[in-house]
Amino acid sequence: MSTLLSTPVRTVLPRRSRFAAALRRGLWWGVLSLTGGVERRGRLPRGGCVVVANHSSHADTAALLAALDARHSPAIGAAADYWFASPWRRRICRRMAAGFPVRRGGGGMEDLLTMAGELRAGRAVVLFPEGTRAKDGTLGSFHRGALVLAEEAGVPVVPVGIAGTDRLLPKHGRLRSSLVRVTIGEPLPSAVSPDEARDAVVALHARAVAEPLRDSATRRRVAAVVTSRLGVPLAFCWAFAEALSWPLMPELLLGAVCAAVPRVALKMSLGALAGSLAGGLLALHLASAGVHLPAPLTTDRMRAEVRHELALEGASAVRHQPWNGIPFKVYGAEAGRAGVPASDWLAASAAARGSRTLTVGLAFAGFGLLMRRHRRWYGRCLVLLGGGFAAGLSLIVHGWS
Repeated sequence: MSTLLSTPVRTVLPRRSRFAAALRRGLWWGVLSLTGGVERRGRLPRGGCVVVANHSSHADTAALLAALDARHSPAIGAAADYWFASPWRRRICRRMAAGFPVRRGGGGMEDLLTMAGELRAGRAVVLFPEGTRAKDGTLGSFHRGALVLAEEAGVPVVPVGIAGTDRLLPKHGRLRSSLVRVTIGEPLPSAVSPDEARDAVVALHARAVAEPLRDSATRRRVAAVVTSRLGVPLAFCWAFAEALSWPLMPELLLGAVCAAVPRVALKMSLGALAGSLAGGLLALHLASAGVHLPAPLTTDRMRAEVRHELALEGASAVRHQPWNGIPFKVYGAEAGRAGVPASDWLAASAAARGSRTLTVGLAFAGFGLLMRRHRRWYGRCLVLLGGGFAAGLSLIVHGWS
């Protein structure tokens, strides 16, 4: 009987609470993945605990909700005078961050102690013991409230270091891309002092900041080229050549460079689009003058199909090009032979090529953002991209043979 009495009872939070926590975790993981990625080191212990973390940005809450286990249904202590000052802020804080109000001008300890029962039920209560966001990245002194709450509930204190949020969303600054790291430390006893808890968070924060982002040497070389003055001219020349004779379409280049450096996606896509339009116009004029340029990896059936489309639709026939696999140079040359006016051709090809080029560039930029924390695998992605392109091109040529 004594053995049974000494065995701790494992508590399980309500399913609805855990489901809501899982939805919040998925939401903020998705948001942070789009803004640079989020990494977690360590795990929370079983049962309830008080999480104490450094605080330099409003994005700290999103980082913790994305990183902490949903089975703990984490609740975030939020400043009552800011996040609960109006009905809409209160709703956002409660629903999006599972926030509960903590007064900063007196009565805050009473607010904290109301969460003791939640802690005993197995919940994680997240607090920022500094009480406000740090201005210069250095941690301020810790208040005792979080430790008193842990001691009252009989649960451990878990230090957490957050890095990257001060760059992602600086205090009084604008949102920008940054990898966020959340490092969870070993549990501390509830009787720990504020200085000891602060030292543990400082050490975890320093470790997260110092951890290098593993990168690919190939990605760094690609980034050095496309961010230099050669980047946009390279995209223009590649697309210009493809519109005349070059067999490799500019989307292959955009896939490689936009995944490597997402921020250059728009200007590289516009450079490629300008090259396609200029090359297409030249191809049209040369063909109308009777000049026949080499067109590798094209077939007679492709040319026959394009002639048929141009006869029925005129310049607007180029709208089929992004979907049927026939190279743009075939449309440009056949449009010249068919006597399509240059102005009509330019307008129609701008719409067709623009939609495809910009979509591909931005899609690969999104992929690059999602894979930011896996940059070390860029070389493998490049091999897969090249292999997929070669296989797709082979299927297209075979299908039009």
